[in-house]
Amino acid sequence: MPPRFWEIIPAAAAWLTLALLAFFSWWLPAAVVIFIIFYDLYWLLRIVYFFLHLSFSFRQMRARMKINWLQRLQREKGGEWEKIFHLVILPMYREPAVLIRRTLLGLAESNYPKENLLVVLATEERGGTEDALAAEEAAREFGRSFGGFLVTRHPAGLPGEAPGKGSNETWAAREAVAKLIEPRRLDPKSVLVSVFDADTKPGPDYFGVLTHEFLSAPNGAHASFQPVPMFMNNLDEAPFFAHIVGFSSTFWQLMQSSRPEQLVTFSSHSMPLQALMEIGFWETDLVSEDSRIFFQCLAHFKGDWRTVPLFYPVYMDAVSGPDFWSSFKNLYLQQRRWGWGAENIARFARDTKSPKNFPKRLRRFWLWVMFDGFYSWATSAIVIFLFGWLPNVLGGDAFRTSIVSYNLPRLTGSILNLSLIGVIALALWSAAILRTESGGVSRMNYLFYILGWVLTPVTTVVFGAIPALEAQTRLLLGGKYRLGFWKTPKSAL
Repeated sequence: MPPRFWEIIPAAAAWLTLALLAFFSWWLPAAVVIFIIFYDLYWLLRIVYFFLHLSFSFRQMRARMKINWLQRLQREKGGEWEKIFHLVILPMYREPAVLIRRTLLGLAESNYPKENLLVVLATEERGGTEDALAAEEAAREFGRSFGGFLVTRHPAGLPGEAPGKGSNETWAAREAVAKLIEPRRLDPKSVLVSVFDADTKPGPDYFGVLTHEFLSAPNGAHASFQPVPMFMNNLDEAPFFAHIVGFSSTFWQLMQSSRPEQLVTFSSHSMPLQALMEIGFWETDLVSEDSRIFFQCLAHFKGDWRTVPLFYPVYMDAVSGPDFWSSFKNLYLQQRRWGWGAENIARFARDTKSPKNFPKRLRRFWLWVMFDGFYSWATSAIVIFLFGWLPNVLGGDAFRTSIVSYNLPRLTGSILNLSLIGVIALALWSAAILRTESGGVSRMNYLFYILGWVLTPVTTVVFGAIPALEAQTRLLLGGKYRLGFWKTPKSAL
């Protein structure tokens, strides 16, 4: 199949599903009722399945956060771990100087030898004088806090590049190899690259956990390493619905962490420098570089690549804005950008089309995992929460007066009420995280969080299905409708 087919198929499948449900709600409403009941039951079972994984991952994360990983490295890995260096790349574009300082301060406070940390502040020429001055200020304060510190400036308008993190990260990584790695004669096989958003503050033992997992994992040289993103840096600034969506992303990553066969890199993550150099760094013409780098490696190494879950947090900002509606808009745009990750399907299909270069079974598996994920993202919440009433609206008077029509709201309502147990569990888990990670929040904010979880049906549609469906539709239409990189605004704390 040509790449364009794979760009069309996610949105085409989603819109076809919604259109057929609407049509059959008018023509064969009883059949749609049966479908919706079984669909709701199917998702109820999936929720139970997901919660088993979430519970396991949550316990793993809490246990790992109690361990002093530097001591564990010294006890279990001898002098082997001391040879591992960490190259930390922080892409920066029009970020508040105070935010950059907060991130660098978090790195400087890590429970890991600072001489083994090499930090790159990756600025953009497009960021102008303000970013350049912020980078200079950061270099003055933190230039001697690590084993190496480098400020790079990615030129604007290079041929074949699209503005975004991928092109900036590639430029920064090449500069780092030339100016930090090679002068120190470091072996790329002993260097781990961590790419963090500008607002990412790793937990104090992050590099200890990462080093331990890299040295312990079978064939760690062919693996990415994924922490758990927790959007909690700006609890007092971001609106409650942004934190609810942030917790939903955290819980999804926790669930995926206990299913490593389907785990893909997301946002901040780490990987070996040697592998990164072999694949030619990040592709510079795509928006979704964080997940794409996993599929680049998977294709390049002919299936010999995986993502190792760290079960350890990194802390990031929830989406915010100067006012309520700006925050609302920014959150929607962030989710739409994440939904644009459907572009990975076409690239992966192109890179693995030859059976000589990639196992056919593994290709089918990942194409299905990607398609199913984006298809469900764009359709499931709409079908569950909005289409349950459609047969009663479109089915005509004869159907509305039938026993099936009378019992439909009761049956679907009972199933959804059972799913509320899952929502309550998520609310309790998020409350536990708030208490332990931030010391808790005010009673008024707790009321807002409770309201947020009650509004889960609304948030999953407005900040889940709709932006995902828009992104996939833009991918289907192509041309002027394609999305470029959109930078999530960060808080100036």
